[in-house]
Amino acid sequence: MKISVPRETDPGETRAPLTPEAVAKLVKLGAQVEVEAGLGTGAGFTDDAYTKAGATITTDRPALVGSGDIVLRLRKPPVEEIAWLKSGAIHVSLLDPFNEKELVQKFAELGVSAISMEFIPRTTRAQKMDVLSSQANLGGYEAVILAARYSNKIFPMMTTAAGTILPSKVFIIGVGVAGLQAIATAKRLGAKVTAYDTRPVVEEQVKSLGAQFLKIDLGETGQTKDGYAKALSEEQIQTQRAAMNKTCGDSDVVITTAQVFGRKAPVLVTAEMLNAMKPGSVVVDMAVETGGNVEGVKYNEIVDRNGVKIVGIANLPGRAPLHASQVYAANLVNLLEEFWDKKEKVFNLKLDDEIIKGCLVTHGGKIVNEKLIAK
Repeated sequence: MKISVPRETDPGETRAPLTPEAVAKLVKLGAQVEVEAGLGTGAGFTDDAYTKAGATITTDRPALVGSGDIVLRLRKPPVEEIAWLKSGAIHVSLLDPFNEKELVQKFAELGVSAISMEFIPRTTRAQKMDVLSSQANLGGYEAVILAARYSNKIFPMMTTAAGTILPSKVFIIGVGVAGLQAIATAKRLGAKVTAYDTRPVVEEQVKSLGAQFLKIDLGETGQTKDGYAKALSEEQIQTQRAAMNKTCGDSDVVITTAQVFGRKAPVLVTAEMLNAMKPGSVVVDMAVETGGNVEGVKYNEIVDRNGVKIVGIANLPGRAPLHASQVYAANLVNLLEEFWDKKEKVFNLKLDDEIIKGCLVTHGGKIVNEKLIAK
């Protein structure tokens, strides 16, 4: 079975879908692996390293994509490249399927079995394949590093001959995987950390990392069966904003991580909150790629608003491309290994398995995922 891995072409993308270590594991399973020249350049992996791991290198991108029984990518493919895939091929990558209806339809029309890595179920068995969590973990770390870089203060308390420097106050909004890593990283750097989430169930996790939890009574909130925060009502949003205004004004750094799966990110930090913040403060918006949590944020830019820096840098995991590539590649390999027939040396697309049911978007010329059919 041939696995084809084209190079990522999105501007600024530094990550690679497979590392040489991951290639070696797939070759050991009995797969034939072919990768495009320059696949790992942005992450520091040479073509020679892929060759030594057992892959063949090609510069013919259309032929590479067209000959693969399985095509592995990181980002969604350009629409025009879907036509290169052969009917019956399995395509695996992040697909943003709720917002890419044309892309999904093209996969179906060409008889491609498309797997969306965003749809990997959040179950114990599938945890090792959870790309969203592995990338969010690194994103949370990088958000804090960016905040420390652009703040006009240091994070830790220091006692010096000239007096005591008080620790920076960091406010983290959204306590998912990214938020928890941001809390842990900010604490390691010595900051005083406060965190908030609409799900009261995360309070214990916040406190276990040494941070304070901001309590806001919103009534019924909770989370979805997959662990995502539910969308708030307009009344709840107004209550939340009023309570958060004081904390933002008292903070040196605000980091927002709140996203509602499949929808535009909610605006949580308003102009009023930004006005309350001191010059020299920093706001890092981790949701900028889905519209942003911060009013006035600009995609992949840093905006200075009355002395408050609003950081909208996109693709935060890509700022640590070696490790981001390692964990993404491990997620892919874990998925392939889970359904690999070691005797026949093929990937067995088990349509009745809960993991495949969850992440398979198109198959047999149709859109088959319940999440998309319902929409």
